[in-house]
Amino acid sequence: LLQEVEALVSHWNLCINLGGFFVGLFSVTLFGPWSDSVGRRPALILPAVGMAMQAAIYLLVMYLQLHVSYFLLGRVLSGLMGDYNLILASCFAYVADTSDKHTRTFRVAILEACLGVAGMLASIGGGQWRKAQGYINPFWLVLAASLAAALYAAFCLQESVKQRKPAKLFTLSHYKAVYKLYTAPEQLSSRRKLALYSLAFFLLVTVHFGAKDLFVLYELGSPLCWAADLIGYGSAASYLAYLSSLGGLRLLQLCLEDTWVAEIGLVSNISGLVVISLATTTALMFTGYGILFLSMAATPVIRAKLSKLVSETEQGALFASVACVEGLCSLVATGVFNSLYPASLHFMRGFPFLFGAIILLIPAAIIGWIEIWDSHHDYGHFSHASLSPAD
Repeated sequence: LLQEVEALVSHWNLCINLGGFFVGLFSVTLFGPWSDSVGRRPALILPAVGMAMQAAIYLLVMYLQLHVSYFLLGRVLSGLMGDYNLILASCFAYVADTSDKHTRTFRVAILEACLGVAGMLASIGGGQWRKAQGYINPFWLVLAASLAAALYAAFCLQESVKQRKPAKLFTLSHYKAVYKLYTAPEQLSSRRKLALYSLAFFLLVTVHFGAKDLFVLYELGSPLCWAADLIGYGSAASYLAYLSSLGGLRLLQLCLEDTWVAEIGLVSNISGLVVISLATTTALMFTGYGILFLSMAATPVIRAKLSKLVSETEQGALFASVACVEGLCSLVATGVFNSLYPASLHFMRGFPFLFGAIILLIPAAIIGWIEIWDSHHDYGHFSHASLSPAD
């Protein structure tokens, strides 16, 4: 019976996640470019209302003991209104609108740190609350928080798009705007860098999601055999990387370019995953968590660099595409890392973390190559400009 329940849970989780992802894929790439014209506030209000509707349907399912398929209905309704990915896209676009190119990386990093702090509070507080009172009461908080976010965006948040203009919502031009980001021929070098940075972001976030999914399984198994308290401390340590990365990024920016801050963050990530893959004791596992203290410094740098490659009127389209990439990362990470873990148990339990560390060498190489290419390109321009007619 237990195996049958686990199989059903896995099946419905897959259906709900895939349904939400594919519906959200079309709505995010519709609402994101639309917000470049009409403003960010509508693109923040709609997904918050959608998530409130999802929470309300979940509550009805639990109170009335309806069939589990209604969970899929709630997820699809939320996906139609943009879901969590549209909130992310709109928030990052809002930060891009309200910051200059010098301060954008740090502002984006603050927003990333907020995600980490929120995740830590939800993981610790939500788990204890569910254990004490069950599943229903925490969903009332989800409903209240979603409604509060919608009301705040509607009545308190100042609009960040300076030159708003009316625009049709249901038109293919919004999808074309996302497509043109990567194919417009007038700025070939910028579009090439856009594609390379997007690839680096995809690989980095996929490894992050994949490793995060396996930490608890890895800690529960032999030889670590952690109890609930140690797993809680480990979870808190992994989330603290968001805050330590924010502080480290701010300090490193005083003496280094953003590119090299990202490279140091990737070195921290790679080294931490290698140590965790070899961890056989509690001390070594926490050492790995400690080495990951700058692991989240690379993602805000890549987001900021992507933002600087497009114009002010393309920020919504850009971050909509980034949000879709992030959603795809979650699906790919779940499929790859959760399949790799049981397949590698017989020869190396920590192999998925080592595999992730190897994958991270690719974004490190991409970011370094772009920086070297830009430096060489700028030097060529400088040398050409410095030549006098006599020379």
